[in-house]
Amino acid sequence: MDIKATIDQVVTKLKSDPSMMDNFQKDPVKTVEGIAGVDLPDDQINPVIEGIKAKIGGGVLSGITDKIGGLFNK
Repeated sequence: MDIKATIDQVVTKLKSDPSMMDNFQKDPVKTVEGIAGVDLPDDQINPVIEGIKAKIGGGVLSGITDKIGGLFNK
């Protein structure tokens, strides 16, 4: 299984579907397995979930950081 490809696939789906994002927040394991179409053991699904959270959170945080950084560059 290509973890990076799975993370990218799930992140793309979550960003395009707000209800799927809600499902991910409530039950990340079930949501990821549903999107990826596989049933994974915990030792494989947990790194995928952490990678997804990092990508989603990173996108939000980087946008905020850019805006804050702009305040100090004036």
